[in-house]
Amino acid sequence: MPKTSARLLSLLSLLQARRDWPGRLLAERLEISPRTVRRDVDRLRELGYPIRAVKGPDGGYRLDAGTQLPPLLFDDDQAVAITVALQLAAVSGTVGEAAARALTTIRQVLPRRLRRRVDALRVTAVAAPTTRPDPPVDVAVLTAVGDAAHAREVLRFDYAATDDQRPPRRVEPHHLVTWNARWYLVAWDLDRHDWRTYRVDRIRPRTPTGPRFAPRELPAPDVATFVAARFRGNDTSPDWPCVGEVVLDLPAQVVATYLRDGTVEALGPDRCRLVQGSWSWTALAASLGRFGADLQVVGPAELKDACAELGRRYTRAAA
Repeated sequence: MPKTSARLLSLLSLLQARRDWPGRLLAERLEISPRTVRRDVDRLRELGYPIRAVKGPDGGYRLDAGTQLPPLLFDDDQAVAITVALQLAAVSGTVGEAAARALTTIRQVLPRRLRRRVDALRVTAVAAPTTRPDPPVDVAVLTAVGDAAHAREVLRFDYAATDDQRPPRRVEPHHLVTWNARWYLVAWDLDRHDWRTYRVDRIRPRTPTGPRFAPRELPAPDVATFVAARFRGNDTSPDWPCVGEVVLDLPAQVVATYLRDGTVEALGPDRCRLVQGSWSWTALAASLGRFGADLQVVGPAELKDACAELGRRYTRAAA
């Protein structure tokens, strides 16, 4: 029988993998008795994991979302991947300071064997030079704006460089995106009756948020096209002949660290949509590999063909 700590980690991984688990099946997968499963579930509950008993012929368990962050259990590969991702995020103007503090916290509790692996994979992430250093975006502001967009609630905020006596802006927030290493909010301005983009580092949200709204349709096929049309005239980015769209299994703020042009849209905490261009489809497909993450090509067909051709080339090279 595996040690208790390893068994708890295996049990937690199984509960995260599917919605409901019959107790009998958990016992079979872990090679333990149903009684031991019940004891281990109680231990995880004491650690703060909201595990609910599910009624049924066999009985079972379900891991629900909690109101507090419980202690997190990671296997070795997950722990190393998190520390490397935090090193890359540490140069981000958005979450750089928070990422550096999180990296220090995690490294302090790593066992010696993992600390050696992390130190061997130490990454020096260098921020791209810029002639216009921007103030960092407060993580609390980014979260508040993102929550309002997700909940479809009217957002009220003061905008930098405006008179404090002016009433706050009232907008229907639709998307958070990054463009040329800056965060922007795409929203419908209720007072100006028009679509606007706002720099998030200049937003000071007011509480509470307003009523819920029904999403309007953007005057463009997608948010990436809309943002590109708004900024292309004020930007020095080239007008690429080949532009493609992919979904990456990475946080938007991590992807934005790599880019000098292109549009990143957050789809969740660990996924984002990237629209980027290049001089050729093959070059674009190759550049997407540098993220080191799973991706789904949305389009066009030329980009899918280029990815398939590169895959065949790399397979032959490896053989």
